[in-house]
Amino acid sequence: MDTLVMVWDLRTGEARTLKGHQLQVTGIALDGGDVVSASVDCTLIRWRNGQPAEQWEAHKAPIQAVIRLPSGELVTGSSDTTLKLWRGKTCTQTFVGHTDTVRGLAVMPDLGILSASHDGSIRLWAVSGECLMEMVDHTSIVYSVDSHASGLIVSGGEDRFAKIWKDGVCVQSIEHPGCVWDAKFLEDGDIVTACSDGTIRIWTNQQDRMADSSELKLFDSELSSYKRSRKRVGGLKLEELPGLEALQVPGTSDGQTKVIREGDNGVAYGWNSTELKWDKIGEVVDGPEDGMKRPVLDGVQYDYVFDVDIGDGEPIRKLPYNRSDNPYDTADKWLLKENLPLSYRQQIVEFILANSGQSNFNLDSSFRDPYTGSSAYVPGASSHLPAKQSRPTFRHIPKKGMLVFDVAQFDGILKKINEFNNALLSNQEKKNFSLTDIEISRLGAIVKILKDTSHYHSSKFADADIDLMLKLLESWPCEMMFPVIDIFRMVILHPDGAAGFLRHLEGKKDVLMESIKRVTGNPSVAANFLTSIRAVTNLFRNSAYFNWLQKHRSEILDAFSSCSSSSNKNLQLSYSTLLLNYSVLLIEKKDEEGQSQVLSAALELAENESLEVDARFRALVAIGSLMLDGLVKRIALDFDVEHIAKAARTSKEAKIAEVGADIELLIKQS
Repeated sequence: MDTLVMVWDLRTGEARTLKGHQLQVTGIALDGGDVVSASVDCTLIRWRNGQPAEQWEAHKAPIQAVIRLPSGELVTGSSDTTLKLWRGKTCTQTFVGHTDTVRGLAVMPDLGILSASHDGSIRLWAVSGECLMEMVDHTSIVYSVDSHASGLIVSGGEDRFAKIWKDGVCVQSIEHPGCVWDAKFLEDGDIVTACSDGTIRIWTNQQDRMADSSELKLFDSELSSYKRSRKRVGGLKLEELPGLEALQVPGTSDGQTKVIREGDNGVAYGWNSTELKWDKIGEVVDGPEDGMKRPVLDGVQYDYVFDVDIGDGEPIRKLPYNRSDNPYDTADKWLLKENLPLSYRQQIVEFILANSGQSNFNLDSSFRDPYTGSSAYVPGASSHLPAKQSRPTFRHIPKKGMLVFDVAQFDGILKKINEFNNALLSNQEKKNFSLTDIEISRLGAIVKILKDTSHYHSSKFADADIDLMLKLLESWPCEMMFPVIDIFRMVILHPDGAAGFLRHLEGKKDVLMESIKRVTGNPSVAANFLTSIRAVTNLFRNSAYFNWLQKHRSEILDAFSSCSSSSNKNLQLSYSTLLLNYSVLLIEKKDEEGQSQVLSAALELAENESLEVDARFRALVAIGSLMLDGLVKRIALDFDVEHIAKAARTSKEAKIAEVGADIELLIKQS
């Protein structure tokens, strides 16, 4: 990184060099005739006519991005996890909410500011500092974000996806053969992405501008090649495995095995010394820590990537580690890279060993400090630890983002509706509840829209579609409601469908709440319970429903409270997901009364000894999140949460034991 700003004249190709920053430059904003640059050295410089007009420290940590608002104010994003709004050299607002580096910024016309973060989320902020919306779908660092006049948002991340968002919902994910460093809209709505494979690509939804078949095949080939290069089979890289020609070489002993690459798979063969041939054993599959499931940092896979919280307002840092590494070596290199005191070394080593399950690690006495040449710091030797102690890092709490049920068997749903409709037609007393052929056809059209997920950002439902769904929710016989609710569950995951239903919740007659009461008031139809609780859970996908969900929180949780004692595993999982989503929402809303109700329900659920594993895990995560970030830690302690945490920690299920340990650690802090 050369620390320079280069100003290019596009007519002549000549460049002017601006020198002033001490470390690499991370962002540029044009402000009239001025250039404003941001740097890792924590400063902003305003350049005028090639000279620095003013310079000031904008953050106490590296600045990663800077943009100019239409009002003329500047916004910066920093590794200190905050955004700052600047009027001249005066900070008028600090935006707090992200839990890791703020990497990218963009203007959202007429609404506010978009931020992309290493915490995996995108946030929309009002200029007043209020977080209007959080968007979570990336599985790793989000590097960039941009908006378009149409209201769409695009983001790019380390998870190799460019994602398109509408109304806070991810409506399309575009896979790339590498990290997506940047994603921007063109004026016509096309999207440009910059990928770590060194290629810039333009994406369009206009048929006449799409690439020809040869270009599309080339891209598919690049994507497949990348996946093969990253795929691991039994701990081995697929691309490094020998091909079938290796079977021409005889084995050396009976039972000797070879793993051979066959297409995109690894296949094991064993040497048969009696018949002098290789016998096919079968396909080799990844172990639990192999392949794409291993965490990635800066494009490199590791056994672990830990979040380390130094405390005192310092940003959370990423610490990569492989079990084959020497933890002292890892700690020393990481502390130097992060510019942290080497006196933290022993704490970091103990943290690594505890979180990687290597409590029996034996130090290699021949190890030498790679930077000083001195011996490694040995456990048990005297140490001078800093007064500032690191805060504990939790594996599974707090929960961020909402979970939904987004898979549906549409053909089976339509078949069941047709079956029920035929039964109504044959019953003279209930014939008036039946659907016409036109209405049946319209349901088919609704399902067709729902199946085409790649066009969620542009497809629309007719008013008649929403009216038909409302009619069915209001009037269809209760015992036949569950396939109707199942379609509703999927419609509200569609941006336009969610908006269409929301208009009807804001009127005098709340059809949705009335439907919930109707189906839960008749517990004999278990399928109604399952589909309706999943439908309510899916409402959390769209932040426009947050006020409605908070308003009806008590009624909704009371309506589904019987699920806590149910033996139906699907119902257990659905109920625990509802509670987990509510915990995330009510923590954000700082609703202590609501948090108390959710905590009580989650504790009751977690005590159910026959609970399905994932349901128990989600209930425990809800409890831990409410204790850590909510307002009800003392209430949890009064309800003997320690007993629940201890039982979880001794579980044979790894993730149950881990979240149990998280809660126990919280209890110890009390």
